[in-house]
Amino acid sequence: MVGTEPVVDSQTANGSAPAPQLISGGHLVAKALKAEGVDTIFTLCGGHIIDIYDGCVDEGIKVVDVRHEQVAAHAADGYARITGTPGCAVVTAGPGTTNAVTGVANAFRAESPMLLIGGQGALTQHKMGSLQDLPHVDMMNPITKFAATVPDTARAADMVSMAFRESLNGAPGPSYLEIPRDVLDNKVPVDKARIPQAGRYRASTRQAGDPAAVEKLADLLVHAKKPAILLGSQVWTTRGTDSAVELVRTLNIPAYMNGAGRGTLPPGDPHHLQLSRRYAFDNADVIVIVGTPFDFRMGYGRRLSAKATVVQIDLDYRTVGKNRDIDLGIVGDPGLILSSVTAAASGRVDNGATGRKPWLEELHKVEEQARQKRLPQLLSDANPIHPYRLMHEINQFITEDSIYVGDGGDIVTFSGQVLQPRSPGHWMDPGPLGTLGVGISFVMAAKLARPDKEVVALFGDGAFSMTGWDFETLVRFNLPFVGIIGNNSSMNQIRYGQAQKYGLARERVGNTLGDVRYGEFARMLGGHGEEVRDPADIGPALLRARESGLPSLINVWVDPDAYAPGTMNQTMYK
Repeated sequence: MVGTEPVVDSQTANGSAPAPQLISGGHLVAKALKAEGVDTIFTLCGGHIIDIYDGCVDEGIKVVDVRHEQVAAHAADGYARITGTPGCAVVTAGPGTTNAVTGVANAFRAESPMLLIGGQGALTQHKMGSLQDLPHVDMMNPITKFAATVPDTARAADMVSMAFRESLNGAPGPSYLEIPRDVLDNKVPVDKARIPQAGRYRASTRQAGDPAAVEKLADLLVHAKKPAILLGSQVWTTRGTDSAVELVRTLNIPAYMNGAGRGTLPPGDPHHLQLSRRYAFDNADVIVIVGTPFDFRMGYGRRLSAKATVVQIDLDYRTVGKNRDIDLGIVGDPGLILSSVTAAASGRVDNGATGRKPWLEELHKVEEQARQKRLPQLLSDANPIHPYRLMHEINQFITEDSIYVGDGGDIVTFSGQVLQPRSPGHWMDPGPLGTLGVGISFVMAAKLARPDKEVVALFGDGAFSMTGWDFETLVRFNLPFVGIIGNNSSMNQIRYGQAQKYGLARERVGNTLGDVRYGEFARMLGGHGEEVRDPADIGPALLRARESGLPSLINVWVDPDAYAPGTMNQTMYK
């Protein structure tokens, strides 16, 4: 039965008054998930957690069972990114939970809100060596915003709501709850359990920033001759896309995008730039960094001109000014802040937009020069296939409805310079942890959350191999997508680094893979698969994959001796 009524014991004894309504821990968990708007959980079964499944059936929550707990955790992360609400994974104790650690860690670095629920041995067997007993909370504390044990059945729903609140506090992130088996299976009177009601136990977390700082930023931008703005993942996290677009168009500011911020502006928009970022950051007088930390992707802040006025906007106070000094920091919701800056700059006699036209023209010339320099590789007919040609074909193939998923090292680094999502929220990559193996999970999450969208995924052959067996899960749940493997039979990003450090004689130690025909693998599992060795065959193969209506893998054999500029510029290899 699907509904929201508690599962009860209604037995009476000898005609006496009805026994109190009872509800189990698993059903309390399901009610709390339902209140949070969770409509899907990702899981791999285990005896510790099955009462949650029973509760999910009654609450109408879809149970998606995968083949490895890492996939479940990544899928919960991916579901949060697509929907804007926290995802949920449920795994058993011990190895079930440890297998999910990588997914939780990836969500932690990517600021993605999710809840991992893990099983645990019964409290009555605490410290007795019960099956799969481990100190899960201690292990999860460093990589979550909240980690705790549910100590009593009556607290199960309450603590689920608590975990979600913490997950969405400030910059979002993952939470973890372990629930001992007897706590989960036990039943308590409904009137003794705290069951938070949807919409009645959490305040708005949106903060518009310090008004004085907003006014100062507006003034900086109005008077800037050569401003530049970087729109990072938090622009999408906070669904601040419209505010960002309004700002850059109103004030005529060139915009660069990274992470989930890609797609904020569509390709062809005069304010959307991609290949001139280094030039802009070297020559700008005001640089605004939105929702992106000064981590390795930003050269720890050193890639910004020392002469520029640098402004940082972020959800997390701890991120602002970390690794380099700034001139102005604003903490709060990037969408609200950018909207307020636009409002503060309006109504002036001159907001500086017209005067910035030569700056945009200058940057577009740099863009065109870079594009022309790369064009021969984008159109290359070489065999083995140059990765840039593969990226060009994929970029030509995707549409406004294509959600792009990148899962790999060197091959996905190539894609970051060529692929341009056509809409906001249509780019998914691991984030700053650089986790390989997220691709299948993100495809699963994206297709379940947005069945109306096409999902196009690019994998490195090494990355796909890590979690690729869950391709069968996509077949089983009828989740079609277009998958492409850039196959060089190597972990090429690492291979390049080894060659630089130790010479060509030792470049292939521990990084060379077998020549796997992944197209055959896809067909074996019930999907669509092809092998491509000629660049002219890429486009037709992608169209056949789209038309198949099946989960697909187009295995494209690329040149193993071609490296992405981003790979060659990594500081770890210097």
